[in-house]
Amino acid sequence: MSDIKKEIQLAIKESLGGVLKESYVTEPKKFILKTESLSEKTKAARQLEFEQLVKTLNEVSAQLDTADRELANDKSSSFRSLKLDEAHNMNAAFLRALHFENISDLSSTLTMDMLCFLRLERDFGSFDNWQKDFIACAMSSRDGYALTGYSIFLKRYMNMVIDTEALNVPIGFLPVICLDVSDGAYYRDYISDRKSYVIRMMKELNWEKIETRFKQTESAQKALTK
Repeated sequence: MSDIKKEIQLAIKESLGGVLKESYVTEPKKFILKTESLSEKTKAARQLEFEQLVKTLNEVSAQLDTADRELANDKSSSFRSLKLDEAHNMNAAFLRALHFENISDLSSTLTMDMLCFLRLERDFGSFDNWQKDFIACAMSSRDGYALTGYSIFLKRYMNMVIDTEALNVPIGFLPVICLDVSDGAYYRDYISDRKSYVIRMMKELNWEKIETRFKQTESAQKALTK
């Protein structure tokens, strides 16, 4: 097995959970969300949808193993359709896992000496500026996500808007903070008041998990600049 394939399988295993096989088949993680800012029905529904996304990704992966690459073309082919489905479901599964991992911390704590605070202050001018910009991104997304991440090309942290599950996904972007703002994430509990949902979720961000992501990103950035 090639090194790159091993790295892909390891990344999927760590983010989504389960035991990997040749076609990166995996079982979805079970996330325990302690937050009281979301109803039990909403949490259960989002977990179930996450499981369905991973299941579909597994199915697409298996179909790609036997897809006829000789018939691939840019007009209409089963290989093209499967690759598009793969990207959509892979993005959706990873984004949902990133979201679940960094929310629902009832003792959410951020200190000024943490790497994540220092980097957000550096690249946004102030932590308050980051918050305002992140909320603006969350309010701008069309049934998708708000992300903070590191651009390996611009060499800085920035906020991005992702629509649905796979539109506007930036190239060379390492995500460190992820918030699901699709209708299903909040509508049952907040109706159309997305902003209240966003603020409640941001008050319960898991900064310990986010700090780990920042450290991993810093290591990756150093490796890329060698």
